[in-house]
Amino acid sequence: MSTPQGPRREHPSTYVVQDRSHQEEMTRLQMQDHLLTSGMGGVLADQEGPTSFRRVLDVGCGTGGWLLETAKAYPMIQLLIGVDVSKHMVDSAREQSVHQQMSDHVEFHVMDALRMLEFPTNYFDLVNERLGGSYLRTWEWPKLLNECQRVCKRGGVIRLTESGVASSNSPALTSLSQLIRETFYHAGYLFTSEDDGVTSHLAHLLYQYAGVEQVQTQPHALHYRAGTLEGQLFYDDMKQIFRTILPFLRRWTRIPDDYETTYQQMLNEMQQPDFEVTWHLLTAWGNVERK
Repeated sequence: MSTPQGPRREHPSTYVVQDRSHQEEMTRLQMQDHLLTSGMGGVLADQEGPTSFRRVLDVGCGTGGWLLETAKAYPMIQLLIGVDVSKHMVDSAREQSVHQQMSDHVEFHVMDALRMLEFPTNYFDLVNERLGGSYLRTWEWPKLLNECQRVCKRGGVIRLTESGVASSNSPALTSLSQLIRETFYHAGYLFTSEDDGVTSHLAHLLYQYAGVEQVQTQPHALHYRAGTLEGQLFYDDMKQIFRTILPFLRRWTRIPDDYETTYQQMLNEMQQPDFEVTWHLLTAWGNVERK
């Protein structure tokens, strides 16, 4: 399926990293995609019949990592489409699809999912969304999920994966994570200021706004330790995000005077031989019944 390819003005974004052309942020997102997919056992490990999907939509696809991995894992899927509000992200994803020789059945489009998913009704077998809490405010979930329901076939799957807390033995990482969590809550990105400020609401959101009658959930606990490849990737992720998110924090809260000191302490603690962290996520999904 194709959508118009003419020049389009990029919509304002609610993504918490304000500079969407930031190359280091795009690299971080590619790395994060790998961490999540690997830690969750694959792109669709929780689905009983993923080989039956013929058309797949990834909402807020970022640099396209999840969608491209899905195309590799399930070559029987005929069409995979990713949408993101950022042209820079979409351009990067398209480059990857060409490089990996998948552009014949993998498409990426600039689209503001908070306005409308520009696809026919009852079109997709699977509508996927991962880490939408990085750009979705609490009052935007109903509109988005209504759109997901509209474009998903009756009996098709809507699937959400969101992040909870990352618990570790680093006091500095714990402190900075708490600062981000509280800021997200005050800015409207979390329903509560608790560790499960989004994840505890996923089942209800799917039932109320996406027409899913029987919601299933799968918790994920991704463990990382210093001295491992995954531990280094997590370190790199945290090193970057606590830099690039600073403009967002300054907009919504007062940055502590000791932020830089705590940041450097975090980097030091995460490099210690005994460092370990567990990143908690939740996937919720179900079949669309109500139309």
